[in-house]
Amino acid sequence: MLILTRRVGETLIIGDHITITILGVKGNQVRIGINAPKKISIHREEIYQKIKSKNIFNKFKLLELF
Repeated sequence: MLILTRRVGETLIIGDHITITILGVKGNQVRIGINAPKKISIHREEIYQKIKSKNIFNKFKLLELF
């Protein structure tokens, strides 16, 4: 894991097409802005886990049909 320190308004660049900008810090929350191509999915971790769980559930439901 790469650990960096950034200030409000500073940006990280990932590859050639993704930027992450620190928009604000309030208490223990950090607001970030992400610019990436539309073909790249961006989810909060808890949402991504729900999507994965749902996809696995649907896969097993599909297998039950056969």
